[in-house]
Amino acid sequence: MPNNRRNFFKQLAGIGSLLLLGKKKKAHAAYSGRSPDQLGVLVDTTLCVGCRSCEKACNRINEDLPHKPSETFRDDSVFEQRRRMEWDAYTVVNRYKNQGDEGRSLYAKFQCMHCVYPACESACIVGAFTREPNGAVIYDAWKCIGCRYCMAACPFQVPAYEYGNALTPQVRKCTFCFEKRLSEGKIPACVEACPMQVMSFGKRNDLIRKAKKKIKESSDRYLPHIYGEREVGGTAWLYLSGVAFEDIDFPKLGYGPVPGYTEPIQHAIFKWFLPPLGLYTMLGGIMWFLNKKKKNRKQLENK
Repeated sequence: MPNNRRNFFKQLAGIGSLLLLGKKKKAHAAYSGRSPDQLGVLVDTTLCVGCRSCEKACNRINEDLPHKPSETFRDDSVFEQRRRMEWDAYTVVNRYKNQGDEGRSLYAKFQCMHCVYPACESACIVGAFTREPNGAVIYDAWKCIGCRYCMAACPFQVPAYEYGNALTPQVRKCTFCFEKRLSEGKIPACVEACPMQVMSFGKRNDLIRKAKKKIKESSDRYLPHIYGEREVGGTAWLYLSGVAFEDIDFPKLGYGPVPGYTEPIQHAIFKWFLPPLGLYTMLGGIMWFLNKKKKNRKQLENK
């Protein structure tokens, strides 16, 4: 009996190890080519007055969101606490105190950054997230299995889950107005609605050149940093600011694409779903063996 049991566990361990190792695969998302004509948005935070017209426009264009009355977006009490994107709010504006000018507040708009190398796309094991050639990172609810790896992977903590929806929960985030506007040659709803022209829409490379020109011409107004130009490999949404980005809740991130670090491990672990199945098979085999042993012991005791 001891030898049989030892051999049994050795066989299970061997099968599990082979499946878990898999074949190392190069991270395709982090190193694949990206179109130089991809679209983007340049946000000049020094112009934002916190009117929340962008929030209102986003709510109107996205029919799958619970619609809120217009008066809701004129409620300044929301600025009393820091907000983040939720399943029912794809974009939010937060207010900050200007340490250099006590009489003036700073405002910053947040939404999905639509990364050039999306961590959510890389982390999703069923392909529910895809990045379109124009730069929009979109989500297919039919493919989603609710694992929420995208939420853990996102360096900007953007994807939100419908925890209150027990039957058909989805992961929610800004879609860059991909279906309702970009595909029709229109600009994103939030960009069009801004009365202060805080946001500029166009080709990402052109926006970077525009941002550098603004920094050069008004060095006293802007920090010499375009947030999103290189962070995590680059993002479609780019930002200019007159204060440190960390002071307005932008995370300090490296320049390497996140999928470049995670995909080799992920592909080795989850390739073809065999490792999880192998693990469950191994655990099931252990349970079967122990139950059989317990049953044999009882039979011997009853004799």
